Amino acid sequence: MVSYGVTASIGLLIIRLMVGLTFIGHGSQKLFGWFNGGGIKGTAGFFESIGIKPGAAMAVMAGLSEVGGGLLLALGFLTPLASLLIIGAMLMAIIKVHGPNGFWSSNGGFEYNLIIIAVAIGIALVGPGAYAIDALIF
Repeated sequence: MVSYGVTASIGLLIIRLMVGLTFIGHGSQKLFGWFNGGGIKGTAGFFESIGIKPGAAMAVMAGLSEVGGGLLLALGFLTPLASLLIIGAMLMAIIKVHGPNGFWSSNGGFEYNLIIIAVAIGIALVGPGAYAIDALIF
């Protein structure tokens, strides 16, 4: 069992909540059209336009991956799975959208996606901290 200090656990909690809640928002854009998102129909149309088919099914999968991964990460529950869901979504974003635009996000590049992948890997390796469901169960 990993032993965390209070400061480290608070730091991990802040990171998990910020990344997790942001991903819940991103997934909600795809699934429900919340926060100026396209919903399934709009996301499906975008996905089809960049060669991700069938667009509707892939929009649902992407949205569920983001909402599910974000929720699990925020709660600190099944943290390695949460990280994998987020990493998968970000890798697809890099491969299909941002990669050809270079590194910097100001040019539509993959800078943001890569930072999120690094955070998800870091949390998966270090663990969610003491203020997490995983810490209570495992």
